[in-house]
Amino acid sequence: MTGSIPQQFIDDLLSRVDIIDVVNRRVPLKRAGTEYKACCPFHDEKTPSFTVSQSKQFYHCFGCGAHGTAIGFLMDYDGLSFPDAIEDLADSLGLAVPREGFSDTGPDKTPIYEILEQAAQYFSQALRDHPNAPQAIDYLRNRGLSGEIANRYRVGYAPPGWDNLLRALDTHAGSRRLLRDAGLISEPEGKCYDRFRNRIMFPILDSRGRVTGFGGRVIDDNDSPKYLNSPETPVFHKGKELYGLYEARRYNRQLRSLLVVEGYMDVVALSQFEVNNAVATLGTATTDDHLEKLFRTAAEVTFCFDGDRAGREAAWKALVTTLPHLRDGRQARFMFLPDGEDPDSLVRGIGRDGFINTINDAQGVSDFLFGHLTKQVDMRTLDGRAHLVNLVKPYLETLPGGVFRSMMEQRLGELSGSRRLGIQRTEKRPPPRRKGLLSQPGTMRPVHRAIALLLQHPQLAQLPDLPHTWQQAPDKGSRILCKLLETLRDNPNLTTAPLVEHWQEPEIRRHLGNLAAVDLQLSGDQEDQFRGSLENLSRVARKTAFTDIRNTLRPSDLTEEEKANLRALYDIKSRN
Repeated sequence: MTGSIPQQFIDDLLSRVDIIDVVNRRVPLKRAGTEYKACCPFHDEKTPSFTVSQSKQFYHCFGCGAHGTAIGFLMDYDGLSFPDAIEDLADSLGLAVPREGFSDTGPDKTPIYEILEQAAQYFSQALRDHPNAPQAIDYLRNRGLSGEIANRYRVGYAPPGWDNLLRALDTHAGSRRLLRDAGLISEPEGKCYDRFRNRIMFPILDSRGRVTGFGGRVIDDNDSPKYLNSPETPVFHKGKELYGLYEARRYNRQLRSLLVVEGYMDVVALSQFEVNNAVATLGTATTDDHLEKLFRTAAEVTFCFDGDRAGREAAWKALVTTLPHLRDGRQARFMFLPDGEDPDSLVRGIGRDGFINTINDAQGVSDFLFGHLTKQVDMRTLDGRAHLVNLVKPYLETLPGGVFRSMMEQRLGELSGSRRLGIQRTEKRPPPRRKGLLSQPGTMRPVHRAIALLLQHPQLAQLPDLPHTWQQAPDKGSRILCKLLETLRDNPNLTTAPLVEHWQEPEIRRHLGNLAAVDLQLSGDQEDQFRGSLENLSRVARKTAFTDIRNTLRPSDLTEEEKANLRALYDIKSRN
């Protein structure tokens, strides 16, 4: 993929994203006055020095100097590139990232999305008016599904027959190829027929609400397979998709937790009981892609499994996959259903409140991991406890460094009675930036102070009759200050975060980030301080100009205009 991301999109993105939500999903924050605090995730400390400002949409650590916007935080914490950080934030809002000068050597996927949307509309219409639809409607009613919930999840119906969808959508040259590329038809041995027949249909949506594929459930449980998914296509990858995630985001303003269940009907049935945070992994084991998508959406994930042997084996596989993703601030739990129950039947039996209580009582990672492995050893003997250390070590070594890993190691030490666990330490992520002289207000140059004031109080750019003679200065700082003022006058609603990210050059963004985070220790009105800084800059600019003219030319070499300018500079200098 080529093409730069338009600056206007970055500005709009940062104005819509709340850095508090972005950081809090990864590092739990506590309110401290008008800001939020936590122990810095980029260096070891016991007293919180990491602050996040909601008004500035900016974070700063007074210990190691790490600072930045929501984009910068994702780059530092998740190790993303600048474009990937923007993609991540845009994905959380269901936005597509535009590209200037975009070109893609691959095929255009838009027609595939369009044919999938047409198929979703066809299935939805078939549920309403196809002659065989009553059996599908009866099935949904017997499962207690209301029309409102069916509409929310765009539930549809694929009628019996070999070519209903094919005849409805094969309307022009190339449409059959699109149906094949979208996974809607099968063509074994030269024949062509609908992939989904006589099934309840569940459209699978991406983060932008586009249909990427379908899941179909049989109406008669004697038919097989019970669930049938779309095959792998250019827009559908089963190991990356989560059914119901788009709806969970849409119907939860603040999505703090997600419940991972097995099937589509579980998600839809739970929503009927106002449990609107359930998603399904489309019948596959939980993958790394699933987990990154889950934890980007919510800080807490609960996996729901059958309580039988197969369910516990699946839960253990999910635990192993989850461990490397458990940075501080993320939490995973494991909920096991009673024999013979699924989420749908359980919530009907004990009600919503009882179901929520069951989720809250789910096992944490520590209890599940140690409970599972201690059953494999004799904890009454030294040999057994030593064996436990050897069993647990490989799993703890996959955990990211941090408080949670330290507590897990402590728990293993308590269980085994050993302080020498021999667990390999992962290298700690180095602090991305360090504070320097710019963080000392008393040593700041006038231009740096003026830039810092403007970054931290962007409304100052709208003040009338600001000093302007400083703009003649040729230094880089003055040019940046001019550009900042120009940007803010053209975009008066910009806040600190998008203002910093307005610069493409990483080095300038780094310096602006320093200045946006510095404590200016203001002793008076910020407007007076800003005017005073510009006046100081003007005096410096005049003095520099006077010195340059005097040292460069002899009086006999000056033009009349230059002599007039020099006399004016003398007059100003004598008055000051």
